[in-house]
Parts: sequence; structure tokens; C-alpha cells
Amino acid sequence: MEALYLLLCSAPVLLALYAVVFRTKSSNKNLPPGSMGWPLIGETIEFLFGKPENFVFKRMRKYSPDIFKTKILGEKTAVICGPNGHKFLFSNEQKYFTAFRPHSMQRMFRSYKEPKQAQIQHGRDEESKVLRSPGFLKPEALVRYLAQMDSITQDQMKAHWEKKAQVNAYPLTKTLTLTLACRFFLGIDEPERIARLVGHFDDVTLGMHSLIVNFPGTIFYKATKAANALRKELKGVIQEKKEAMASGAPMRDILSHMIVATDPSGKHMAEAEIADKIMGLLTAGYSTVATAMAFFMKYVGERPDIYQKVLEEQKEIWESKKEGEFLEWEDINKMKYSWNVIYEVMRFTPPLQGTFREALTDFTYAGYTIPKGWKVYWTVSTTNKNPEFFPKPEKFDPSRYDDLNAFPPFTFVPFGGGPRMCPGKEYARLAILTFVHNVVKRFEWELVFPNEKIVGDMMPTPEKGLPVRLQSH
Repeated sequence: MEALYLLLCSAPVLLALYAVVFRTKSSNKNLPPGSMGWPLIGETIEFLFGKPENFVFKRMRKYSPDIFKTKILGEKTAVICGPNGHKFLFSNEQKYFTAFRPHSMQRMFRSYKEPKQAQIQHGRDEESKVLRSPGFLKPEALVRYLAQMDSITQDQMKAHWEKKAQVNAYPLTKTLTLTLACRFFLGIDEPERIARLVGHFDDVTLGMHSLIVNFPGTIFYKATKAANALRKELKGVIQEKKEAMASGAPMRDILSHMIVATDPSGKHMAEAEIADKIMGLLTAGYSTVATAMAFFMKYVGERPDIYQKVLEEQKEIWESKKEGEFLEWEDINKMKYSWNVIYEVMRFTPPLQGTFREALTDFTYAGYTIPKGWKVYWTVSTTNKNPEFFPKPEKFDPSRYDDLNAFPPFTFVPFGGGPRMCPGKEYARLAILTFVHNVVKRFEWELVFPNEKIVGDMMPTPEKGLPVRLQSH
């Protein structure tokens, strides 16, 4: 009894000593310069709602051009900056880093019981394996899909663009990209069904990087509600797909291969897990592609000289084709200037700001130590608007990309790099250029609001939906 009393009395002292030792141990590490911001929320508010390049450059100037520490989305985070930072990160995947999803994303995309970290990583590796093994996202597979992509884009133009004096371009690019993604990933092409999903995907995308504040009216609450509705819809699609496959339907989409995929023990993925992975893939293949299409309309709408050059390139392609012929791989490869324009669109308004990693072990970069378990964030904002790499960075100039070798390596990485480079890069290129071809073939346009405000920096959005006046050729 006496021993228990002494233990209870000494517990606060022991805890205090442990805290001192732990703080001393942490302080012995040469951590990057920076600030952890406010208690609990850190610097999350400025990260989410300030201009990403402003957030980054302000700290690069104040602390270090190579690396700084911060606390965002509840995590101690090192932001690695510049082309050398990109190279270091992309070259050391799985040596120093593993993928990390912010807790808001984990909550939305993980309906099944959260496994241990090792199992999480195994799950991600299996997801990647399913994506890559059938070769869906390789150019040779996408070639077979290109005609269908062109056909769907033409149908969308006829249904929503043609014979209209004015349209809101951004919602229409979202409808198009979701239709393409649903056809490609799920094998469904029901317009009414897809139209019901658009709003849900918008809410999910906004909620992926948000504070976990879960009560009505908050971004996270709306996102969670939307994710649940999507999961329910996708489970229905999975059941339909299983029945179709049992009847001998061919496996022509990613969902089919996810259904039959097994882990090393021979077990199939649970339906909830398949639904969550497919929801993640659709979100990735939807918002970023739609953003690039919409901002092509914006920036080219501001520059008749650039429109004319795109028109000349695309006109040469459509005039070489017979009536009713769809785009082919050779046509896409002729769209060099058009793709340079898209590169500049992605530099000006990145559809993807960056992603997180988790440190697998203590490591040193630029003379500073990043402890195991810290999160590491890389962002295109450290290079895209840097005049050192892009002279006159506020000028929209597609000619920058006439010689990609003119850039120092790792300065322009719109699709990331290394083993985790966006696997959908070629899919995005085909979808965007197919849109460019079809919209330029049909229309000239002007912006209704040339100075329309862009809101939402993690997911840039034209405030009024980018209304444009159309004039048919």
C-alpha cells in the first residue's frame, strides 16, 4: 500500500522528467527553421486559404530557400523547396519517404477498419499494382480508348455547347471529365447517373485538405456526407459489374480488374475497399483534368494571338481527316503547341499543388534533420512562379516550352516525379488535348468576366463558373 502511495505521488514528477528528457532529445536534433504556428491548428489556416505561392515564398525568404518547418493539418511538416528538393524527394521514395494522406482524406476514403501502417502501405502498393498491371494507363492501352474519348467529347459538345450563345465553361468541363472517368474506370456511360455525382465529387475534392470539423455547414461535414453518398452509389455499380462479369461480360475497365484482384493470401478486396479506391481514382481523374481544361478556356480567351496559333495547329489536323474519323495517336503527337499552352496553364494555375509524404526514418537534407514520423510536403509553388527559373513569371508564354531542356531539371514537375509520378499523366494529356481539339474546332470565345476572381487555392475555381460567349465557326 505504501509503495502504491509513493508511486502515485511520484507519477507527476516522473512525467515531468520524461517531458524534459523528450524535449531535450528533440531539441538536440538540428530541425529546419520555421514556426509551428498556433497551438493545435498550427499554420493550417494560412496554408489552406492563402495563396500557396505566397505561403511558401514568404517562409522561403524568412527561413531558408531549401527547407522550412511548419505545422499543417495537424502534422509537424517539413516543406522541401526548389528543384533540388524535388530531386531529393523523387529520388528517395521508400528509402526515406512513404506516401501519406492527410487525416481528412483518410477519414473520407477509408470506410473499412483502418489497418496498421505496414498494411496501409501494402494496400497502396496493391492499388498501384492493380492500376498498372492491366496496362490501362500506358500509351498503348490508351490508344485503343482515344476514339471513344473523342466520341464522348463530341457528344458532350453537341449536348451542352453547340447552339448556345453563352455557357459556363467550368461546370461543363467537370461534366465532361467525370463522364470520361466513369467510362474509363467504371465502364458506365449513363448521363443521368453521372450528372448526379458531379456535386458529390466537388464536395469530396474540397474536403480532401480541410480541417476535421464535423458539424453541419463545414467543408469536412459536406465532404464526408458526399463520400458516403458516392460509396453507396459505387457499391451499386460494383454489384452490377459482378453480375455482368458472371454473365461473361469482358473486363475492359479498371473496376473489373479490382474486383478480381487478390492479395498474396488469395483474398479479394472487400467491396467497401474497392469503392473507396475507385472513389479516390475518380476524384484524381476528375478535378485536376477539369481544372486544366477550364483554365485553358480562361487564358486562351484572354489571348487571341495564342488562340490563333492553337487554331492553326488543330485545323491542320481536322482537315487531314475524313468525315466521321476520330482522333488517332499520331494526331495527338502533332499537337505540340497546344500542349505547350497546357503546360503554361498548369504553371499559372496548378491543378495539383503538391502532395505529402511521411518520413520513414530520420534523414538529413540541406544540413537539417527531419525526424522519423514527420510529414514532408513538396509543392510546385516553390518553382512555378520563381523568376530564377521562369523569367517574367506573371507573363503567359507558351514559347517557354519550345525547348524543355532549357529548364534546369526538376523545375517544372506538374505531374510529380520519381516512382510516384502521376500514373494518369498520359490519360490526362489525351483527355485535355481531345477537349482542346473539339472546342477550338467549333468555337471562338470571349470571357464574360475577364477579371473573374479565382477562389479556393488548393482547388482553384472560377468564382462565377467561367461564363464565356461562344461564336461558332
